[in-house]
Amino acid sequence: MPNSPLAHADHAAALQRSGALALAGMAALTLLGALALVAGWRSTAALVTLLVLAAATAVLAFDHACREVVQRRASGRALSGAAARLAGLLDSAMDAIITVDTEQRIVLYNRAAEKIFGWPSDQTLGERLDKLMPERFRGGHAAHVRRFATTGTTSRRMGDGTVLYGLRAGGEEFPMEASISQLDTADGKLFTVILRDVTERARAREELSAFASEAHAILEGEKTRIARELHDELAQSLTALKMDTIWVRDNFPADAQAAAAKLAAMLGMLDATVAATRRIASDLRPLMLDDLGLVPAVEWLVQNFGQRTGVACMLEVDEEVELHEPYATAVFRIVQESLANVAKHAAASEVQVRIDRVPGSVVLQVRDNGRGFLTNTPRKPYSLGLMGLRERTQLLKGSIVIDSQPGQGTCIDVRIPVAEKGAAS
Repeated sequence: MPNSPLAHADHAAALQRSGALALAGMAALTLLGALALVAGWRSTAALVTLLVLAAATAVLAFDHACREVVQRRASGRALSGAAARLAGLLDSAMDAIITVDTEQRIVLYNRAAEKIFGWPSDQTLGERLDKLMPERFRGGHAAHVRRFATTGTTSRRMGDGTVLYGLRAGGEEFPMEASISQLDTADGKLFTVILRDVTERARAREELSAFASEAHAILEGEKTRIARELHDELAQSLTALKMDTIWVRDNFPADAQAAAAKLAAMLGMLDATVAATRRIASDLRPLMLDDLGLVPAVEWLVQNFGQRTGVACMLEVDEEVELHEPYATAVFRIVQESLANVAKHAAASEVQVRIDRVPGSVVLQVRDNGRGFLTNTPRKPYSLGLMGLRERTQLLKGSIVIDSQPGQGTCIDVRIPVAEKGAAS
């Protein structure tokens, strides 16, 4: 029986036990038959019966062995299937999953962990978890795990609200979130840590905070500018008009010629005040955008930019580009903010603005021949202005591509999907 084809290596012990049982049964019945012969059981029928019983015992024992092997194989297949499914789940997880023993040696390390930390599993399994964290955190982490092991708590979030950091294979530190769980096994306690790389979230939070601060500063700056212009131009002009009106009231009968001259000066001041009021209102929102539409408003914006900065600004607009709200305002503001960035940072001598209407979208391009910059350099003065362009574009589910190199100028391409007026959004 040990040489039977059923005797697979992982079931040899079961066959050996059952084989021994069969041999023992045959030996016992043979001995019983011999004793029976000695005792006087000399009939052939009795002897045959004993031999049949011995053979039956052997067959039953062998059958028991086969059944045990089949059951063990079925259990083994079930366990193998469960293990394969578990491995699939671990490898498809978006978060890093790492299991360590009581010595902090890594015994499980999934594919997400390989991607996040940059270490392949064959260079990590069996290593200490310290390999994956900055040196300054290693002692504190070990103490945390020891305390956690004594709590009896199954799982908990790590960090207690503080920022945790991992260490990539290249030496780069990155922020992460983590939770830890523990499990008692026959081989000792195991600790499993689930990690999530929050680098992009942290960067987005910083950018959002910076953008909010910049937006607040811009808003306050606009309030200050409007207040100053109202004070310096409107208030002073109106005060002067009031004084002149009082003078006319008091002196008109006595000196009609002087009163007429004063009234003429008042009319001139009123004209200047009206012009200042219109200019301030146009800076806040050009009325022509509402009255005449996008194209005249952008033409005015480009002309005003050229006159104010001395930069040659050329505009090309598709005849079919007229848009309804909120798209008209969005395109106007994107052009306005792009030109403001050129004036502040580009040191350009020429700017080209192009607006095209294509099926389902409006396409906008602003290109300058200025100093350019590296687009992947964060926290530069121009980055907040570009962030504003991105935010405005994304609000309308559009896309923006910023192409720039030092010394080669900058090109901003924006595409905004446009729903037909009256269509469901």
